[in-house]
Amino acid sequence: MAFAPQMKIPATYIRGGTSKGVFFKRDELPEACQQAGAARDAMLLRVIGSPDPYAKQIDGMGGATSSTSKTVILDKSSQADHDVDYLFGQVAIDKAFVDWSGNCGNLTAAVGAFAISKGMVDAERVPENGICTVRIWQVNIQKTIVAHVPVCNGEVQEMGDFELDGVTFPAAEVGIEFMDPADGGGSMFPTGNLVDALEVPGVGTLDATMINAGIPTIFVKADAIAYTGTELQEDINGDRAALEKFEAIRAHGAIAMGLIEDVSEAAARQHTPKIAFVAPATTYTSSSGKEVRAEDIDLCVRALSMGKLHHAMMGTAAVAIGTAAAIPGTLVNTAAGGGERQAVRFGHPSGTLRVGAEAKLIDGEWTATKAIMSRSARVLMEGWVRIPADTF
Repeated sequence: MAFAPQMKIPATYIRGGTSKGVFFKRDELPEACQQAGAARDAMLLRVIGSPDPYAKQIDGMGGATSSTSKTVILDKSSQADHDVDYLFGQVAIDKAFVDWSGNCGNLTAAVGAFAISKGMVDAERVPENGICTVRIWQVNIQKTIVAHVPVCNGEVQEMGDFELDGVTFPAAEVGIEFMDPADGGGSMFPTGNLVDALEVPGVGTLDATMINAGIPTIFVKADAIAYTGTELQEDINGDRAALEKFEAIRAHGAIAMGLIEDVSEAAARQHTPKIAFVAPATTYTSSSGKEVRAEDIDLCVRALSMGKLHHAMMGTAAVAIGTAAAIPGTLVNTAAGGGERQAVRFGHPSGTLRVGAEAKLIDGEWTATKAIMSRSARVLMEGWVRIPADTF
């Protein structure tokens, strides 16, 4: 019996922030996969190794976590005054599903470097030594992101002494600016309130801050759901009842935010919105064993991604945290001690992260002008990925 051979697709495997993903140039994909559709989704699923009922992704490039089940497609930008178009696909682990509904802030740190190394940034804009400013058009959310990538001797500088909690080894610092990070399609607070009473059947009525900044995010208070805000992954991810509770809160929050019309739709929209819980600054021990002291942070935040507690913090959720912290009256701002602020340092399971944000009240509506953070990125492998030629 004859079987289809494997086909080779040019690809690069990159760590960006606390995530890893498989990066492609759009024009190097098989022709049928260069546009949105079933063929492209089938290709990405097979590359990553999904759907996998064992939830291990052994037969693919995925790492069996939401942070490592990611794909990126880049193209020379079609937008004026931008260098590269960045499309992000979050691949489900145990389902045949690619979620295109949001951005990945962590992998954003790798987009600029990839664009430079692949000649997608005009040569005259790349210094011999210094910082290259890469203007990114984020296709999923239709927003501008600016990456400040260090360059040495005309090539991307990947090594450095910048340390990022959640990443074992230091690397070069990449500054990321998320411009106008609020949802351009409506209010940054889609319910019109900084805090809502969110009714969740089987859970109760919870105070919630629901914000569209970086990525749609629902914040609740840790003590309202019997947590402290210092939990690590093992405290939650093995608790089926807890995960079901978080998913119920997320689904009903998504309805309140106008993202879905029925809770049944949440299963097909796993990447967004995010669900997070906040608490005042508290000393705890991070997943690496390092002590995070209350006096070194403004608050504690834990967030779930694709149904599991994240090992650190999603970059886009960090934008939501920073933006919400800048607005007096939100649950995030209150947990951080209240008042006006332009930056916040929060504790997450792997350590701490600082994010800056600017928010203004204009004609009675809050708007965010930018959010700023530092990440790092490193190419792990480059060449080709192989999938069966009859995948699509």
